[in-house]
Amino acid sequence: MSSRFALIDGNSFYCSCERAFNPRLAGKPLVVLSNNDGCVIARSNEAKDLGLKMGDPWHIVEKRPEYRDVLWQSSNYVLYGDMSRRMFDVLCGHVPRVEPYSIDEMFLDLDGVTVDPVAFGAEVRAAVRKAAKIPTCVGIGPTKTIAKLANKLAKADRTGSGVLDLSDPEQRNHIYPTVSLSDVWGLGSASIGKLANLDAHTVADFIALPPDVVRDVLTVTGLRTHAELRGVSCHVFGALPGARKSIASTRSFGEAVIQWNDMREAVATYASRAAEKLRRYGLKAGAMQVFIRTNEFNADPKYSNQATIELEPTADTRDLIVAATRAAAGLWRGGYRYFKAGVILIDLYKPQELPVSNLFPSRDPARSKSLMTAMDAINGRFGRETVNAGGLVSRQRWAMKRRNLSPCYTTRLADLLEVQA
Repeated sequence: MSSRFALIDGNSFYCSCERAFNPRLAGKPLVVLSNNDGCVIARSNEAKDLGLKMGDPWHIVEKRPEYRDVLWQSSNYVLYGDMSRRMFDVLCGHVPRVEPYSIDEMFLDLDGVTVDPVAFGAEVRAAVRKAAKIPTCVGIGPTKTIAKLANKLAKADRTGSGVLDLSDPEQRNHIYPTVSLSDVWGLGSASIGKLANLDAHTVADFIALPPDVVRDVLTVTGLRTHAELRGVSCHVFGALPGARKSIASTRSFGEAVIQWNDMREAVATYASRAAEKLRRYGLKAGAMQVFIRTNEFNADPKYSNQATIELEPTADTRDLIVAATRAAAGLWRGGYRYFKAGVILIDLYKPQELPVSNLFPSRDPARSKSLMTAMDAINGRFGRETVNAGGLVSRQRWAMKRRNLSPCYTTRLADLLEVQA
């Protein structure tokens, strides 16, 4: 039996997460803003209908009279990440294999599903809506690329059922002439421009091109997309992503940093968060880059510097904080207004890949692992920063501006919804 994939995607995911706990936002034009409440990064359908675009700067948009009724929320990534996990858990109860593609998109392996795929897609949508309160659309096809295209078309049809199955070649032949190449997963603007030179503007035009021509113009990557659109599966389900090359934690400050103590706190916090990510992937870092910089676009004197240091491979938050703050101290120059800093972990290893030079570590690896595992477990259960390394502070003057941040309804005990008698 040939393969069959589905892609389920949360509709306006960030906005839907906000609405799941605040019904007063339902049916209203709503946007979610980027770090420091800068630009629009998510829009409800009502906001899209008003003409708001992704990336619109909010400080300009909010002053325009046509957008006076638009509601906005600061980005709450802790909430969105947990809602994504809940969505994943629901899907795992319906299919044997789920492959997250992004925070709001997940591929499903439908091999072995014997019921009608459209009915199954509707069942999955209903289950996610009931358990996670997230509206979704489902696209189905014999390849991942077709499933993703079907999902996009299902989402664009607001009056439809929210499920589209493009497994039938005849149906694809009917739809492909009407679909722009800009709707195809894996084709960027440069590739689309090259195809336009070949007078290929729709999916039908693209798949009609000879494979050798496609390979010459778009290389083997474009050739895979070409094959996938013709129903030949090239992206194996559950294929492991390439090894991670780096893990970064960087932020622009909510207000300029002018004191070393604030910079030390910021860099220590970024190192702690990078360490959490490192352990989540089961890795250790053998080197680190730290950078600090001013904002040359607001008439401040320009200063930017970075340092790369070697580490004894570690995933211990304490070691990484010490190394990061020591590096930042060497970069610090008084008299500047700093607007951004970051910590990037590089030279990453799986524990079994550690170099021979690490046979005699300076810190007991068993005790370090036990402590970090316990800290991650407590923070995972009771909310981030329930347990912190020494030197980190909860009230941060330099933290991102998030003037309209919703509570962490699902991950912090103090933010749990209360039922009034």
